[in-house]
Amino acid sequence: MNIDSKVIELVNSCEKSCLEEFKKIDELCDYNSLKVLTAFHNNEVTESAFNSTTGYGYHDYGREKIECIFRDVLGAEDALVRSQFISGSHALNVCFFGLLRPGDILLSISGKPYDTLDQVIGIKDNPSSLKSFGVEYHQIELVDDDFDYDSIKDFISNNKVKVIEIQRSKGYSTRKSLSLEKLEKVIKMIKEIDKDIIIMVDNCYCEFVSKKEPTSVGADIIVGSLIKNLGGGIAPNGAYIAGRHDLVELCAERLTLPGEGREVGPTLGINKSLLQGIYMAPSVVASSLKTAVLTSKVLSDLGYEVDPKYNEERVDIVQNIIFKDPNKLIEFTRGIQQGSAIDSNALVEPSDMPGYEDKIIMASGSFTQGSSIELSCDGPLREPYIAYMQGSITYNYGKIGLMKAVDRLVKEVN
Repeated sequence: MNIDSKVIELVNSCEKSCLEEFKKIDELCDYNSLKVLTAFHNNEVTESAFNSTTGYGYHDYGREKIECIFRDVLGAEDALVRSQFISGSHALNVCFFGLLRPGDILLSISGKPYDTLDQVIGIKDNPSSLKSFGVEYHQIELVDDDFDYDSIKDFISNNKVKVIEIQRSKGYSTRKSLSLEKLEKVIKMIKEIDKDIIIMVDNCYCEFVSKKEPTSVGADIIVGSLIKNLGGGIAPNGAYIAGRHDLVELCAERLTLPGEGREVGPTLGINKSLLQGIYMAPSVVASSLKTAVLTSKVLSDLGYEVDPKYNEERVDIVQNIIFKDPNKLIEFTRGIQQGSAIDSNALVEPSDMPGYEDKIIMASGSFTQGSSIELSCDGPLREPYIAYMQGSITYNYGKIGLMKAVDRLVKEVN
């Protein structure tokens, strides 16, 4: 791989400045690895858990073990972990329709959710949306990257809200991702006003970035994808819903059918991959965090605005680079693609994607299609032209991919 010696020198120099942050990440990895291993031991996982079911999937021993491990790792009463979830957005959809009924109110207190939920909620017209079923939706914007506590208090004091949705990661926005400390503060306030409100947290990109998860600070139910953090780059698809047992049961009956719920759902040979995935997840997330830290330092030194900065606290694995120039966004993303293992020869182009209004440029030279925990980079072609970079199964591959992206950025744009 032909990379300019000045780029290699820059990246290696920046790496030395990141060693203190890397040490913190290693300590976090140790903590979360122990948490996962303890869950394996407490649930007495044996080789028989690798076995598979077909058809209806009745009495799947391995599936039950997987869900017990996710339950314990996430600090929840229960968990639903299935390959029948096509994506994190699908799991969010199932959760919404599982918990909400006609006439109910859904309130987002972190602004507008991901673009892929626009038609789910009814922000954009769709005859199958929550809106079409009579679910009322409202949202409250963040203020200075924190919750608007006064507006939230006023709204829930004057309206009977059924579900409050919080999206921790920034999505395709310019805001900061939301820390557990902020979540704990707002959840405590909400529960003091109305203890019956269900707090639902979209936890995508955030698992194992901290020592705790939202269930530990009062969230009733959380949702995440397995081609992100907890799949460890090994799970080929799937997602999870975890939290209160009664709420997880409602979601299970929406995923399959009332009366059968979680008792059906064949695993079709996926159990070993899901078990290996969550086993490796603490290490893979740590590699992703180190790659993000190094990326932040390198691009900052090149004069670009980044968020978070390399030595700031991180809430998720996503690293923003604000290019303010569509060509720079495109070329950097192309560089990430060329630094990947799969389809490195592809020249990625901005294109229309289901669920998004703007054209999206996406690099995902991954073993699993669309896997964000593998080295990936994407962004909408809209101002201020932000690259959202995340993942890397190992730090070493992430560092090389970054070098390739910076090399292309410098050669093609400057």
